[in-house]
Amino acid sequence: MSLNPESKYPSRRSYVVKLRSDAGPGALKGRLENLVTGRQHEFSCAEELLESIDSDLASAASEPAVENGAE
Repeated sequence: MSLNPESKYPSRRSYVVKLRSDAGPGALKGRLENLVTGRQHEFSCAEELLESIDSDLASAASEPAVENGAE
């Protein structure tokens, strides 16, 4: 049996979503932070949160791969 060296859930795609104290079901507000790069994106609705994730994944695609969370 051979093991796949690439993780199904790489560290580079780990995020913290922090919701503001005034966020609610109809008013999602907060900050998305990538745990590996430290990049942060503010959002004021669910659509902006998804756009932030999409943008971060797109920028990561243009960067060299990072193994085991090391830079």
